[in-house]
Amino acid sequence: MSVFERLRHVADEESGQGTTEYAILVGVLVLIAIVAVVAFRDRVQQLWTSIADGINSL
Repeated sequence: MSVFERLRHVADEESGQGTTEYAILVGVLVLIAIVAVVAFRDRVQQLWTSIADGINSL
């Protein structure tokens, strides 16, 4: 098998493509979650405190 045939075979292989797409999707979702938590930090803190106070009053 020549070098060009090997390169063509490697280029035609798509076995890892699905895994890569899922990894990119998970990375984007994690990034969105981090941005949302940072953007709404004060509101999340108020909500968390309110929930904790409600549980503690039981």
